Amino acid sequence: MIAPWVETVAIALLSLGVVCALIMAWEMQRHPPKMAVMRFVWPLCALFSGPLLIWFYRRYAGPDAEDAPFAAKVAKGTLHCGAGCSLADLICENAAHFAPGVLTFFGLGTLFQTEIFAQWTMDYVFALLIGIVFQYFAITPMRDLTLGEGIVAATKADVLSLTSWQVGMYGFMGLAHFVLFPAFFETTIDAGSPVFWAAMQAAMLAGFATAYFPNWWLIRSGLKEEM
Repeated sequence: MIAPWVETVAIALLSLGVVCALIMAWEMQRHPPKMAVMRFVWPLCALFSGPLLIWFYRRYAGPDAEDAPFAAKVAKGTLHCGAGCSLADLICENAAHFAPGVLTFFGLGTLFQTEIFAQWTMDYVFALLIGIVFQYFAITPMRDLTLGEGIVAATKADVLSLTSWQVGMYGFMGLAHFVLFPAFFETTIDAGSPVFWAAMQAAMLAGFATAYFPNWWLIRSGLKEEM
């Protein structure tokens, strides 16, 4: 059973993320970024990183920001990937919770007997598709590519970045699902609980950590654009 204070803390963390996302959305209206897709990236990433994201934006990306070092540019590129993951998880986890039958299309009952693995498969597919779209609108205008060339370039840029992010995110959520939730709450927790989404915030930070150095290589190699 989840103690009331735990749910209160989870709701507070989620509320902080929403407030920070609204602040970033307002900031995007006031100071539209040169790269249009970043209008969505900053608010989406604020959902899980909260005040830290706002500090980072104001220091390295806002209108009064100082020149960003390469390490900060890599962080922005990594957040670009994280935005796609965030949007996909919001869509897929809620879909799986409110319409669990959708998981049969992602292997539940055939490839997987455990629901969470079908959920992760759906998350990955949607995150990859959304990530490629985000990358397309980041890369194509900067390189003046055709539609086909843009899709190929976006796919090359996103597959490694997205997969490395999911390693950290799935790793943390697997630890939460199979170890932490049963140990502390003696029950499984799904997307109907604020505790699940608070854990997802931490999982996203773990995803950022595992995706950072792959993004460093992608940007250095020219497969991914600096943000």
